[in-house]
Amino acid sequence: MKNLNSVILKQNLPVNINKKKIRPEIVADWVQNDNDLKKVQQLRYKIFKKELGANIKGLLDRDKFDDYCEHLIIKDSISNIPVGTYRVLTPFKAKEYGSLYTESEFDIGPLFVLKSKMIELGRACIDKRYRTGSVIMMLWAEIAKFMITNDYRYLIGCSSVSVKDGGHNAANIYQSLKDQKKIHEINGVRPFNPLPVDKLFNDHLVNIPPLLNGYLKLGARIIGKPAWDPEFQTADFLTLLDLDDLPDRYKNHFLKG
Repeated sequence: MKNLNSVILKQNLPVNINKKKIRPEIVADWVQNDNDLKKVQQLRYKIFKKELGANIKGLLDRDKFDDYCEHLIIKDSISNIPVGTYRVLTPFKAKEYGSLYTESEFDIGPLFVLKSKMIELGRACIDKRYRTGSVIMMLWAEIAKFMITNDYRYLIGCSSVSVKDGGHNAANIYQSLKDQKKIHEINGVRPFNPLPVDKLFNDHLVNIPPLLNGYLKLGARIIGKPAWDPEFQTADFLTLLDLDDLPDRYKNHFLKG
């Protein structure tokens, strides 16, 4: 497939997409300027700091990866305020930076063979009032279009689960997915700081966050045990998706045209 946006990406310019309505007041777009990026960082702060208790200094959630990423936003078209976001690190920008964010939490050496065709998704969050299937699927639809346009096949990222409960829900999710044979082991891929799932498992009913649940519905693979991120107070599940593994109903929805 021809890489239609390769020149745009190599110049580190925002990727243009047609704004698409989820419902009358909600649209999907890409960050175009510093003011848009600041609004995204404010949303991330609101969710990661105030809701999840992450250790973030200042009033914005920002890090050194932000300047290397494309930032997808779902926003209220009336107020122009972001209500959902994903950031995308392309192979070209990952090479320029020197690594993926995922590599700070996991040894992913065996996956390096996929790097030229793999994007990294990160800092995913949606305002609590908008955590519906339609909003999540719109995020995914735009990511899928981005991948098709730029000839990417794989995406990788960390799917986060809060450990404010002591980590029990995350451990229960891991065990539940393992029982369903949805945990995949790849020799040599491992978390640097694994969540002690055996110690924390208590067999209670699991509460899978919408974004992780969305990955699973799309056919993503969860690789091994989750990492514990004490800064963000989350258990991070290493997630790998191959577009070729999308269920037919999503292929028809995302990949048509």
